[in-house]
Amino acid sequence: MAITYKDAGVDIDAQDRLVGRIKGLARAATRPEVIGGIGGFSGLCRIPAGYERPVLVAGSDGVGTKLKTAFALDCHDTVGIDLVAMCANDVAACGAEPVFFLDYFATGKLAPDAAEKVIAGIAAGCREAGCALLGGETAELPGMYPEGEYDLAGFCVGVIEESAIRDGRDLVAGDVLLGLPSVGLHANGHALARKALLEVLALEVSATHPLLGDDTTVGQELLRPTRIYVPALAALAGAGIRFKAASHITGGGLIDNPPRMLAGAALTVGLRPETWPEPGIFALLRKAGIAEDEMRRTFNLGLGMLLCVAAADASAAVSALTSAGHQAHVVGQLLPRDGDRPVTFA
Repeated sequence: MAITYKDAGVDIDAQDRLVGRIKGLARAATRPEVIGGIGGFSGLCRIPAGYERPVLVAGSDGVGTKLKTAFALDCHDTVGIDLVAMCANDVAACGAEPVFFLDYFATGKLAPDAAEKVIAGIAAGCREAGCALLGGETAELPGMYPEGEYDLAGFCVGVIEESAIRDGRDLVAGDVLLGLPSVGLHANGHALARKALLEVLALEVSATHPLLGDDTTVGQELLRPTRIYVPALAALAGAGIRFKAASHITGGGLIDNPPRMLAGAALTVGLRPETWPEPGIFALLRKAGIAEDEMRRTFNLGLGMLLCVAAADASAAVSALTSAGHQAHVVGQLLPRDGDRPVTFA
């Protein structure tokens, strides 16, 4: 008897039907520079007009252990937003404009409804970030993943004028640090957070806790989508205010990420934790016994993005962000290097 690819666990027809379902999502997340649409062997996109010496900027990331909560709750609407945010925020940190995004969706057996929800989230994230969903790959890999699970990877490409790259080379002591708030964990530290909440504190994903507020469940808190900071950075540019450097606070938290914007300068990132609000999830994690040093090195603690601006521009930058509907706090300043400590907390 002849056997087929479907007998081996790969349903090509289901994949084709999924592509048909997501074409409309991609059309809604596009840009004028896109040539053609979903379905070819590659995505085509012109470099936006107006650049004299355009430099392409690329970033790649995933969603990580946060997906385990999505599987547990059978909730797939927002992890696509996380995927875009993790990549587009990285690209925007050097001042670049995200232009297009590609995704990779891999699963053991394709569940078209769940996959469509994931990709709908990706399209929503692309619209917020102002980039096109240019294409992607759906891989059905029998035996590679437990039933009902999948993995995601994202790839974002942006563009910037070479002379406008924010590489931190002009940073000086006294420059002001602005913090753009996070909505919670974003997509980092979930392995530790899940251990603390679900094992140490023995909370169910359906449980509520006063520190989370508003009857929010543990699962809902864990799934809050990562904030996309591209519109906030665009608001600064629109107001004619230049940030010198930026740090997207991802894996490595407030210890490892901020020094990445210093470009080797003999400076210390001086943060004042009392100057920004901290979502309740972090107080709940501390109740599980996580030490403060571990908290700072694992989580964003309420700061999703750090911007460094000249002291003379700080007030105008906060005003421009606030006027455009984005929260911002003055959270510290750059200091002369304090021994071998690139980050200090006052």
